[in-house]
Amino acid sequence: MVTGTPAREWAVRALRAAPVPVTLVVLVSLSGVVLGRVYADPLLTRLMVGAAVGSVLVSVAARRLASWLVAPLSVAALAGWTLLSLRLAASHAALPGGLGEVAADAARNAIPRLLTAMIPVQPTPDTVLVPVVAAWLAGLTAAEVALRAGRVLAGYLPPALLYAGALYVVGPNAAPAVGPTVLFAAVAAVGLAAPGRRPDPAADADPVAGLTPAVRAAVRLRLAAASAAGLALVVALAALLAPVVAGQVDARPVDPRRYVEPPQVESLDENPLIRISGWALNPDQRLLDVRTLAGPAEGGPPRIRLAVLSDYDGVTWRVGATYRNAGRILPAVEPAPGATTEAVRQEITVGDLTGRLLPAVPTPREVGGARVAYDPASGTLIRPEGLVPGLRYEVSSVRERPDVNLVSTANVPAGDAVARVLRVPDGAPEQLRRLAAQLAEANGAPYARADAIATFLAEHYRLTADAPSGHAYPNLTFFLFGPRNGGGQRGTSEQFAAAFAVLGRLAGLPTRVVVGFAPNADGPVRAADAYAWPEVLFDGVGWVSFDPMPRPDSAPRPVEEDFRPQPEEPPPSEVPAPTEPPSASPPAAASAPDRARGGPGTPVLVGGGVGGLLLVVGGVLAALAAMRRRLSRSRLDRGAPGERVAGAWRELTDALRLAGRPAGSDLTAAEVAERARRALVEARAATGVSPVGDGASGGDVGELAGLVNQVAFAPGSTTGQQADRAATLVTAYGEALRDARPGWRRLWWRVHPGPLRWRR
Repeated sequence: MVTGTPAREWAVRALRAAPVPVTLVVLVSLSGVVLGRVYADPLLTRLMVGAAVGSVLVSVAARRLASWLVAPLSVAALAGWTLLSLRLAASHAALPGGLGEVAADAARNAIPRLLTAMIPVQPTPDTVLVPVVAAWLAGLTAAEVALRAGRVLAGYLPPALLYAGALYVVGPNAAPAVGPTVLFAAVAAVGLAAPGRRPDPAADADPVAGLTPAVRAAVRLRLAAASAAGLALVVALAALLAPVVAGQVDARPVDPRRYVEPPQVESLDENPLIRISGWALNPDQRLLDVRTLAGPAEGGPPRIRLAVLSDYDGVTWRVGATYRNAGRILPAVEPAPGATTEAVRQEITVGDLTGRLLPAVPTPREVGGARVAYDPASGTLIRPEGLVPGLRYEVSSVRERPDVNLVSTANVPAGDAVARVLRVPDGAPEQLRRLAAQLAEANGAPYARADAIATFLAEHYRLTADAPSGHAYPNLTFFLFGPRNGGGQRGTSEQFAAAFAVLGRLAGLPTRVVVGFAPNADGPVRAADAYAWPEVLFDGVGWVSFDPMPRPDSAPRPVEEDFRPQPEEPPPSEVPAPTEPPSASPPAAASAPDRARGGPGTPVLVGGGVGGLLLVVGGVLAALAAMRRRLSRSRLDRGAPGERVAGAWRELTDALRLAGRPAGSDLTAAEVAERARRALVEARAATGVSPVGDGASGGDVGELAGLVNQVAFAPGSTTGQQADRAATLVTAYGEALRDARPGWRRLWWRVHPGPLRWRR
């Protein structure tokens, strides 16, 4: 009986000390439950539960040690659990590389990737590192405060902060966490009601020991009654106030993901359509190697998609996608009714292909061997780190074939949801509008309209590899209506796809352009296999591709035979310059007036009085101001319309240099316009001027950039009204930028000699 007493006392002590540690473990683990609602599987929740258990157990086991030893021991255990968690996550996501490489990458990019990851988030090393470390640190801090210091309520603060942080990170991306929140409050209340262990040894004794049985029973009854009353009061207040507080919360939770910029494509990838011409001139360049592991038994190798371009501004097509970091498994999309699907699995090795866009058969569902970001709207992938020769990855895709019987009778969607792929930018040439109207006139059904456009292009135009790049309105007009003997009516797949998409939108069809590859078999995918094709969106069917390319060995018919309305103006006599990449500097224009050799001579003033000095300075400033005005007038009012537009552009670049924001020679016109817009906004913000201006907005400067591009890519097409508009825009912008500067700087702006001597 005596020998059993210590064991019994130890068991009683353990039972008495268990409620608080168990409570802390549950509170920290509930944060993992809340955060795990936006993850694709329960791996993160399990790792956070493990961190909660490990951190609290380390603190309990080291309770008899000196307090300064607990932190090093717990950090060592944290390092071990973190490395194990990263290894499990890397294996789960099938990521290549050693543990050190994976851990270093996760440490560098954990927070931005967590906040830019696609929902549901795949548990990869970079998306589990921060939650696991935060759970361990919260458990360690809570255990030390609650158990060693004996302040249980204060010990609840770290788990509560972690729980609130999990709710914030989830934001509006999951349903309200009502159940876990109620459980969190209930477990916290139970932990407070249970007797905790005090930090001093004397606290291990029964607080009513030494009293008579009657007094002991009365004290214990009073303590129990007080605890029950306090618990009842807390529950009653929660029951009464919770609905009132909940009724006041009617706003959508804030999503922290909006504060972090998702992965972006490079400028090279923003418009891969312009790469078609370069690839056509180097047909043997080895871009990829493809090996089909599982795929369709018939129909030939599937097309590999590189990019989807949905935005067109009259000058260039752009990707305009929003990519989110994704794991190995990508979100599934329900196939269209009646469509047949085929599973395709390929192993792709990157060769000379550059950029970030990752080729894959549409639509990818699983990617192994590379960390990717995904755009669900277009179904395209990028590798944020960029492509490198030798990169090997495996893609499992679902290839969808629409029901041709449904396509022929399907309608096309309309409204705000598809406004992006129906938008026709201002400035569409009248010839394009008339051709689209003619093709749509005898074809009422959407599919018939699309097929008529594809047939017209295939029968009247030639496919050549040496056609210049470009798909702006002037380039498409020359491609469609230019003289055959002058280089017109021929192009690469760039012009065929872009012309189809623009004519389709003019005919009321939602269209987009796709860039990819059409290999003939497994093995090398060369530059000759790259091409572009258009797609049309149909209700209940989805995106359907069309082939406007001419048939092999077919002689094209003259356009004039089938295009009834004759052009109002003669076609251009020479091939327009490529629109991409745009000229880094404005087109040539009349040279600026010769730099003045000097102002009036300095009079010989006897005594060098102050009045004479002021007179000389005033004369020089007046002469500079006069020469500046004469320079501006010569640029904006003299010469042909194209020369005046170029002069207006020089006025804009001079204004940026005067403002200390010079535009580099490597910038395009659109980039210079964006720099000008930012310079005006920042100048107004610095001086407290209202950001609303008249005639000097970013959109107006962008209009000037469009006029400059028109001068560069369609010489002789600029009108006098457009030149007057350019002068108005640049004058308003220069005045707005000048007025946003301090007083003496405004004066110096008018007389600064820089524009008179800056080389153009």
